[in-house]
Amino acid sequence: MNKNILFLFLIPAVLVLPLFAFAQLHSYGPAVSIFYLLDSLLRSLWIIFAALAVIMFLYSGIIFLTAQGEPAKVSTARQAFLWGVIGVIVGIISYSIITVVGSIFGL
Repeated sequence: MNKNILFLFLIPAVLVLPLFAFAQLHSYGPAVSIFYLLDSLLRSLWIIFAALAVIMFLYSGIIFLTAQGEPAKVSTARQAFLWGVIGVIVGIISYSIITVVGSIFGL
């Protein structure tokens, strides 16, 4: 029974603490909003995505070069390249959707 009471007191505290953190960020520095934080996160993820795309294409190129005509390795390299292209297309579309929706709502 005591655990349930403790749990009931902890839930509101956990939900309210992030609000205090945002209040501290806002009052001591430049105006930081949730949209600014999400935009910063999105930019960071875009850089990581671009790095992973380059690594994927380098990986498939190395497999192509080391295949030496073996059909299984060439097939693996083609699949890696195809999935790299599909990943880039999905990444660009998702970034574009987020940007368009943000511009529609004026964020």
